[in-house]
Amino acid sequence: MNTAAFILVIILSVFLAIFLLVGIILTIYVIRLTKEIRKIINTTGQVVEHVGNAVTGFSKLSSPLFVADLIGKYIKKYTSSSKRKGD
Repeated sequence: MNTAAFILVIILSVFLAIFLLVGIILTIYVIRLTKEIRKIINTTGQVVEHVGNAVTGFSKLSSPLFVADLIGKYIKKYTSSSKRKGD
């Protein structure tokens, strides 16, 4: 082999080593990123579950309150109209 071929082999070997290191570093960052994304997804799932539980509790609470409010309005309307008729 002549010197030009040796120089070409050395240059290609250096670039191959650089790309190999860059590939390894990028792989490590991608693994870290996927772990962080997985944590965020788990946290988001827990938040959604808690919000769902809160909405369910509120709906159970609001239905009786809504019915009681309607009954109260009708009672007030009935008592006020019966007072007018009796006067």
